Parts: sequence; C-alpha cells; structure tokens
Amino acid sequence: MTYRKIHRVAVIGSGTMGGALAALLTGAGLETTLLDIPAAGTAAGSPPAERNALARGNLQRSLTARPSPWFSAGDIERIRIGNLEDDLAWLAEVDWVLEAVVEDLATKQALMWRLHEVCRPDCVISTNTSGLPLAQIADGTPGDFTKRFLGTHFFNPPRWLPLLELIPHEDTDAELLRFMRNFCSRGLGKDVVVCRDVPGFLGNRFLSMLGMQAIGLALDEGYSVAEVDLLTGPLIGRPRTATFGLQDLVGLDVAQAVARNLRDALPDSAARATLAHAGAVALHEQLIARGWLGRKSGRGFWTQRRGEGGQRERLELNLQTLAHEANPAPKFQCVTAARSERDLGARLPALLAAQDRAGHFLRRHMAFTLSFAASCVPEVTDSPLAVDQAQRWGFNHEAGPFELWDALGVAAGLALCEAQGQPVANWVHVMLANDCPAFYRRDASGEPEACYDPQAGDYLPLPVDERALQATGLTVLRSNESASLRDMGEGVALWEFHSAQNSIDDALIDSGHAALEEIAGGRFQALVIGSDGTRFSVGYNLALALQRIEDGEFDALERSVEALQGLVRGLRRAPAPVVSAAPGMALGGGAELLFACDVVVAHSELLLGLVEFNVGLIPAGGGCTAMLQRWLTPLMRSSPDSDATPLLKQLFTRLLDADMIVAAATEARERRLLRPSDRVLMKRAHLLHEAKRAALHLAEGYRAPRPEAVYAAGRKAYEVLLEVVEAMVNAGDMSEDDARIARRLAFVLAGGAADSPGWLAERELHELERRAFMELVREPHTQACIRHMLQTNRPLRFAAER
Repeated sequence: MTYRKIHRVAVIGSGTMGGALAALLTGAGLETTLLDIPAAGTAAGSPPAERNALARGNLQRSLTARPSPWFSAGDIERIRIGNLEDDLAWLAEVDWVLEAVVEDLATKQALMWRLHEVCRPDCVISTNTSGLPLAQIADGTPGDFTKRFLGTHFFNPPRWLPLLELIPHEDTDAELLRFMRNFCSRGLGKDVVVCRDVPGFLGNRFLSMLGMQAIGLALDEGYSVAEVDLLTGPLIGRPRTATFGLQDLVGLDVAQAVARNLRDALPDSAARATLAHAGAVALHEQLIARGWLGRKSGRGFWTQRRGEGGQRERLELNLQTLAHEANPAPKFQCVTAARSERDLGARLPALLAAQDRAGHFLRRHMAFTLSFAASCVPEVTDSPLAVDQAQRWGFNHEAGPFELWDALGVAAGLALCEAQGQPVANWVHVMLANDCPAFYRRDASGEPEACYDPQAGDYLPLPVDERALQATGLTVLRSNESASLRDMGEGVALWEFHSAQNSIDDALIDSGHAALEEIAGGRFQALVIGSDGTRFSVGYNLALALQRIEDGEFDALERSVEALQGLVRGLRRAPAPVVSAAPGMALGGGAELLFACDVVVAHSELLLGLVEFNVGLIPAGGGCTAMLQRWLTPLMRSSPDSDATPLLKQLFTRLLDADMIVAAATEARERRLLRPSDRVLMKRAHLLHEAKRAALHLAEGYRAPRPEAVYAAGRKAYEVLLEVVEAMVNAGDMSEDDARIARRLAFVLAGGAADSPGWLAERELHELERRAFMELVREPHTQACIRHMLQTNRPLRFAAER
C-alpha cells in the first residue's frame, strides 16, 4: 500500500500524553485535530465551547507544565478541538490518527472499530499504548485495517525525549513500518527503535525491571535511598535521577501501574518475581496511600525544604520509618576513587571489583542488568543495538547495557552473572563460540561499525543515516584555535566553530574572513556555517571582552567589534550563497552571524535572540541594523509615507526584553528573528546535510545581494522611544542605570536622531552601533553586568528585581 505524505493528524485523548502529543505535532508544523469525550453534563446540540470543555481545559492546563510540551503558547490556537460524538467525521480528512486514550483494552478496542468506519483506507492508525498487546487492541478488525495499524509509543514528555518505539504486530504492512520510521525520524525528530508486540515493549520493561530490582535489593540488604541513587546515577553512566529519583520523576502511581501491568503479562516467572517483590510493592502502596507520588505531589522518595539562609535542602525517605530526613551524603571509598576516572568503561571494572558495600550492590545490580538485557534479544527486539539505543535515547544513559558489557569484556560479564546467580541467554554463549568476542565490532579508531546479530550469527553493519552528516572527518583546509574551514564536497565549504561554547573571538573572526577569501577566489560555490556541537554560538566571548576592559585595551576591543561587523557585511555580500546550520543556541553575536546568511536551517529547539541588553550592551555586530532592515525596510519601501514609529517601538521593546525565542515557536518569525525562507528541522542530526542541500540549490545562478540601505526614523521617533524609557523608569520597570543603556539603543535605532527621516548606508548604522557599544563598555554598570553574567549566568537586572 502507498501512504500519503502526512500533513494532517488527529490525536484521540487529551490527557497528559495526548495533549503533549498534540503540542509536539503542532510545533512540527502539522495540521492537528484533538478529540476527546464530550464534557460531562452536556448533550448533542450544546455549544461547542461547552461540549469540548474537557479537551480545551486539559490543553490550557498543559501550558503550565514544566518542562513545557509547547514550542509556543500560541500553538494551542492552531489545534482544532472537538469531541468523539459530534466531530468524529473530521477524521475522514486526516492522514494519521494517533490514539492516546485511557490505558484500557476494551476502550481502545471499541475506538478502533469506530476509526475503521470513518477513516480513509490509506490513513495510518496508531496507538500510544505503553504496553497493551496490539494484537488484542486490533482484535477482530478487518484485514485492511490491521495492515495500517501499529504502535507508536512516545516517551513522556514527547517534545524532550527523543525515543520512539514503533511496534508492528503480525499483520502490520512492512511498507507502513518503513514509512512511519522515516516520517517520525525526519518529520518529528525522533530516534526510532522497532520492538515486537510483547508486554511492556522495551523501554518500560527496563524502567520497571531495573527499578524494582534496585529497590528490592535496597530493602533486603539495608541500603538507603541516597546510597542507591549515588550508586545508580552518573557513577555508572545514568542520569542524576538514578533509581529513586526516577521513580519520583515518573510518579510513584504511574511506576506502580506499569510494573503491575507488566507483572501480570510477563510469561517469565523470575521476571514476575522481581516485579512482585513484597517489600517494594508494599512500600509503593504505602506511599501512594499517603499521597506521596513524587515530584508532582512535592513528596516521594525525596522531598525538599528551606534550610538555614533560605537554601533548599534535600530530604531522603527513611525506608524503615518512612520519615524524610536530612542526612550527610553517603561516602564509599571506591566511589571516591572512581570519580577521578572520567571514562565510564575504565571506571566500571574498578567499581565492580571493590570489596565494600558499594561494590557488593553494584555487582548484584549490574549482573541483573546484563542478564535482563540479554533476555530481551530476540524476544523484544532483534539486536543488542536496539536495546542500547533505547537506554541512551529514552533514559539518557551514557551507554547501553551491551556497550557496558563490551567495556567489561564479554567473558568477564558472563563470569559476573554466573557469580551472582543470574542466567544469561544462550545466544551470548553461541556468540563467543562463533569467535565473536564482543557485541560490537570496532574500526581502527575504536568506533563501532557493526553489531552482533543473534539470528544471523554474525556481525551486521550498523545502519547509516545518510542525512546525518558530520563535520568530523571532512578534510580540513584551514584551522586555528577557534574555527576551521573544511571541504564538504561538491564545491561547498564548511566554516566550523570549535571555540568554547562556539563563542566569538578574534581567531574565529579571522577564520571567517579567511573563508570569505576562499569564496571570493572561486574555490567554492557555496559556504555552510555549522559544526557537530550542541550550540551554534553563544555570542561574543564576554570573558575576553571583560579582560580587555579591565586591562584598558579598549582599542583592541573596538578593532575586534569592527572586524566582526566587517565579517557580517562580507557574509551578506559574498559572491556565493551562505547557509547556516544552527542547533542549540544562537545568542547575541551568534544571532548576528545568522542574520547575515542567505538561509538559516535551524533545529526546532534552537534558542535565538539578541540578548545584549542583559549584559548592559546593545547589539553591535550588525544586529540593530539587521532588525531595522527586517522590521522597517519592507514597510518604508512599499509605503514611503507610512509612519514607522509604531513598528520601531515594537522592535525597541523586543530588544529591551532581550528574550530567547525557540526557533519552532511562531514568535521567532513574528519577531523577524527568522524569515519565511528560513527552515526549521525537528532532527538536529540532519542540519548539516540540509544546509548543504540548500546551499547547492541557491548556488545555481546565484547573485550576491546588493547593499541594502537602512531606514533611519529620525529625531521624532527617537523622542518617542525616550518616552518609552521614561515611562518604564517611572513605573519602576527599569533602573536608571539600565535606562542609560536603553537611551543609547534608542539613538542607534533612530539612525542617530537626525532631524528628518531618511536612508543610511549599512556601514553608517554599524558605526553607530560600534560607537554606542564602546561608550557602554567604559561604564561601571555595564562592566558589573558583564561580570555578574560570567559569575552567575544570570542578568544583573534580574537579581536587582528580586
């Protein structure tokens, strides 16, 4: 069967997960419908606002959730909200229906029949069940329905956790699985693992089994909450939430329900015994009865209180008395020694060899982990690779269990399991007998290139995502301590940043000018700006700026800013297209470099903003100029007699806000931080590939843009902006120190406050920016703002507000 490209989606169920999925899909640019049952007490014919109150109310409440499921609060208005009685016919229009109703088999089964009756034959139907068998959910439905039905188990919160389990059942069309894997990866940015239709799938099995084993062991042998979380957190490559903290994060009621459902469904008696540990089950029941559900109730295995001096103090649950206590942090000699070893593969063997209580716990827990991981292949998924991916992508583990096993040595891991009485699946013994000494075969550089497949009895190459282009490995043409120029092939150069946090300094600026020289010399037909790092650029190196200020090297600082402005102009007027691949953050000078590009290919989670006001400065790398060109030029070119002042006021207040805006949010384009021609991708790993494609497309017949004049609104507009500043000061919304910065910003945005409006050359605006910048860096308040940001990572003005 051929499936339509997905543009329109519907989510059924508006609970925590349903609402979060609707937010994700809307943020990904899909036309989203959300249906739930009608509000209680309403009847057919009641006003839609009343009938749909349940779904709308759930969405409104999700706006306060943290972390937020929404890219933009305004996305809620883009969702078409209805109910399952009045609006089911809407589903005939959609390409994908995603069911996220209550985890009840009968409810899901009844809904599937209704979907079969109303949805198009090529509409994809999926369930977000976290463990109910798909074969039972679709039981009795016709074959043409079951072929286009599968499981799509998103992990909560779906915006923030990349793992997606795709679960086909025996009748699922193989083409549908391929289609959805491709769409969910590229269109939603998900890292996909394919699981079999078995209880708990993969992620929830590990969540429940490892958690309950650790809790049961703690109760049996007298380990405290803090001890267990110390031993099962970053020490062994897992997040700080570790074991008990993860239970609090998930919610004790949710964790108990998942474990109970899994226990009832698993065929293996040993696994059921782990989940049925009497002490662990009773402990959960007692805490749930008290309303201690974890973070959502403010109290679980951990809680907090205000200590002396107003500092927050963590309290751990005493597992015997069920009282929360403030205890000293646990200490183990082997843990103290291991912390000096940064490499997990080298750290773990030493911990497992320790002959103290920490070593004893870790041997028991790690043997269970390895044994359980081996039992999941091939029962739950085909390959050790999928098990490792699920743990890294779904639970943020540094390494999966088979990667850890390789670090220990497979034979050593087998010996550990045998010593602790944990059975190991036969395929591991067969692997060693077949002269395959590790789960992963590695290349000469130590990178994995193939994974052992039990069904093939040999190593199979790791799958390659052709769109996951990386800078590492590309030929380096020029390089200095802060940036490099690499060859991407096909006549495209990559200007790659690798300074601290990709901050802008003299060496990075010099590298940019060198890249422009290569372009001007005709060596390349396009330039991409990007890297493998998690950030595009946090902006100008504030530590460098402060050092020059304190040393009195103002001339050197001004030359640096002037060189940055020249680089921005050079990028804007380059004879070949310039495209940026922007993940993470593009702040201050980083944003100004983006503004100079022909096209920005941004990750959906890119934080973008001109934040200079937060450090007592104004945008001086061409940021003010670029914003004037984006805000005022279109209006004044099309309607020369228009009053630019209202738009200028809006721009002024935005720059005073100094906000960081998520690229996928509608506000990013409303504030002209991104243009209609810029692209937003959900998959960060695809940024460089898509940026190169965009650059090659632009290179055909490319003509460099002509210098663009900047509209200067003049003195009257400047006076209006000063009135805005005075109003804020009088209202107590701005200090007089900050007002002095704001007045300089107003002067620049008004084009120097000339007597009458007019047009200025780009270079003239850059000179205004630079002059104001250099005046500000000499002021003690600005220096204090920079120093405070470097010390606390927070603006000084926010500290003053508290």
